[in-house]
Amino acid sequence: MRLHKAARGCIKLYKVALALAFIFLFLSTGNVFAESQGKIGYIDLSRSFDEYRKTKDFDKELEAKGDMKQKEREKVVQEIRKMREELELMNKSSREKKETDIEAKIKSLQDFDQEAKLDLTKDRDNMVKDILKEMSDVIKEYGEKNEYSIIVNDRVLLYGDHGMDLTNEIIKILNDKYKDVSGK
Repeated sequence: MRLHKAARGCIKLYKVALALAFIFLFLSTGNVFAESQGKIGYIDLSRSFDEYRKTKDFDKELEAKGDMKQKEREKVVQEIRKMREELELMNKSSREKKETDIEAKIKSLQDFDQEAKLDLTKDRDNMVKDILKEMSDVIKEYGEKNEYSIIVNDRVLLYGDHGMDLTNEIIKILNDKYKDVSGK
């Protein structure tokens, strides 16, 4: 029994020694990396995306397209309401035909809703993909031009000195490029 406790004690000491060795290795490797590799920076990609003028302009376009779809939808809803009002004044044989027409109109409205949602989602997904690709290209170009070894997303960062935050510079570059291309 005594030997068993001693073995457990040795295992605990071994684990502590191993953990300390990893910590030492991590710290020494980090210093060597920092000294030999160069600059490190980080970017708040969410803020960069949101403050990019192209994102804002596309959001306005998407909203306008959504409003247009909503107006089209409202016309169909009004037609259905009108058909239902007319239904009450009809005789039995005319009613059955009108009910079939109403059901077909409701089905077309459901199809329209589904298609509009898919269309707007597809447009949004394509826009996000294009903007993220553009941002990635700008960040890569900026990193190469300014001799950065690593630029990371701030979401994976536990701590970073504010002097390493490149977000404002990247937003300015993106907006300046967009202004040159779009004239906005």
